[in-house]
Amino acid sequence: MKVYEKLMEVKDEDYKEFQAKLVPNISPDLIIGVRTPQMRSVAKDVFSSDERDTFLEELPHKYYEENLVHFFILALIKDFDECVRRVEEFLPYVDCWPVSDQATPKSFKKNHERLLPYIKKWIASDHVYTARFGIRMLMNEFLGEDFKEEYLELVASKKGDDYYLKMMVAWYFATALAKRYDEAVKYIEERRLDEWVHKKSIQKAVESYRVTDEHKEYLKSFR
Repeated sequence: MKVYEKLMEVKDEDYKEFQAKLVPNISPDLIIGVRTPQMRSVAKDVFSSDERDTFLEELPHKYYEENLVHFFILALIKDFDECVRRVEEFLPYVDCWPVSDQATPKSFKKNHERLLPYIKKWIASDHVYTARFGIRMLMNEFLGEDFKEEYLELVASKKGDDYYLKMMVAWYFATALAKRYDEAVKYIEERRLDEWVHKKSIQKAVESYRVTDEHKEYLKSFR
């Protein structure tokens, strides 16, 4: 059974309407209406089937959920070289924020040194969702032990007018304010971010349960 058929078996019309509102840049005709747990289940089935490679090579996919399943499958690939090659093949076809945001390849965690050059390349991309994915990987993987202050500048210097790109930069800085406050707060104090991103970063940090009340009050003074 093909991925499309598997998805059609678990579609939910009400959920389709909800999804269509979440991703206004995707035609509702291209949304089947499948919840994330079901998509992950389909991805697991396909990952361990003979259909896997055929599906991964059938690009571009037609439906929104096919793209999500595609990334969920990639996230399961344990071999770093294969995973990152497949990710690079797929990123040009990512056309909305949920597909960019939902999956995090497991193999990335154990291969930070090898991953970093790819992240830098993705962030430099003119393709919004490739850049967004690169920033998210930097946020997910490099705000812990492997953090370097230069990574903040890498994100701050990413310019573009696209809403979903700017929102990702703000999300990165709000997370950095939770995890790397002393280094990240300088970007707020010195107003080194674009005005919209500056305000959105503060808003998201103030809404975060991971930022202390004291830090929230201080950040509010820079609104």
